[in-house]
Amino acid sequence: MERFLRPIYQEHASDANTLGIILMERTKSNSPVTEDFDGILLIIVQNAEQEWQAKHYEFEDERSAAVHIVTESVLMEWIDTSGYRRAVEWVIYGRVIFDRNEYVYNLKNQLRDFPCEKRDLRKAIEFGKLVKSYSEAKDLYETEEYKDANSKILYSLHYLARLAVIEKGYYPEVTVWSQVKQIDLEVYKLYEEFIESREEIKKRIQLMLLAMDFIISNRAKTSVKHLLEIMGTKEEPWSYVQLKTLPETSPYSLDLTAVISFMVEKGLLVTVKEETKGIGVYHRKYVVKK
Repeated sequence: MERFLRPIYQEHASDANTLGIILMERTKSNSPVTEDFDGILLIIVQNAEQEWQAKHYEFEDERSAAVHIVTESVLMEWIDTSGYRRAVEWVIYGRVIFDRNEYVYNLKNQLRDFPCEKRDLRKAIEFGKLVKSYSEAKDLYETEEYKDANSKILYSLHYLARLAVIEKGYYPEVTVWSQVKQIDLEVYKLYEEFIESREEIKKRIQLMLLAMDFIISNRAKTSVKHLLEIMGTKEEPWSYVQLKTLPETSPYSLDLTAVISFMVEKGLLVTVKEETKGIGVYHRKYVVKK
C-alpha cells in the first residue's frame, strides 16, 4: 500500500505548508474505520484554498485508497465537535509517515489527554442530541407511534453511550459500544436490555423511557457545565437569542431549545419574565438557579 501512495505523500512532504501525514491501513475485510478502502492517507496542511479535499485511488493489484487533504483548522473543528469521527481515529491509530516539528506527535498526545474545556464542549453537544432525541421518543410514545419511538430510543442510547465515553476522558469512536462495555457497564446493560428484551414494544419503550429519564437526570448538571459556565458570566437573565448567537454555543445551537427546556424542567434554570410593549406579553429569559 505504502509504495503506491509514496509518490503522493512525498510531494506533500516536501511542501512547507504540510504539517503531517498519517496512514491508516485496513486491518480486516470490512472496516468502517477506513471506510472500506484498503488505506486512508490523511494529509494535514496549514492552509489551502479548498479546506478539505478527498480523492479516491485504485491500484494495479486492485487495492484502493482515499487521500484526504485537510487544513489544520477544519481538522480541529472535527475533533472538537465530532464533525467527522473517523478522522479522529485516523489521528489516534494511524501510522505517522511525515511529521513537521512534531506536530502530529503533539496532536496525538492532545487527543490522549482530552483537555477538560474540550471535554465539556463535547459533553454539551452529545447531551443536546440525547435530550432532543429522548424528548421525541417520549412524544412518539404518547401518540402511540411505537415503531418510531423505538427508533428514537436507539438513537438516544447511542448518544448516551457517546456521552459516557466522553465523561471517562476518551474520544468516542465509530465502534462506541465496544468502548462503553469496557468503561460504563450501566449504560451498556441498558442498551443490552433494550435490544434483547422480549417485552411487547409498548412495554419495552415505557420501561426504557423511565430508566433513561433517571440516568439523563443524574448526568444533566455535569453534561451542561459548558452552558452553565457561560450563563454564570453575568448575573442578568439571558434571552434565548443571546445564548443561541454566542460563538461558544454554535456547535450545539440546533439542540439548544431542547437543552434549555430540559434544564428548566429539572430545576437547573429558572425562567424570568420581562415586560414588553404588548399588554400581557413578556420576554422569557433564563437564569441559573442558585
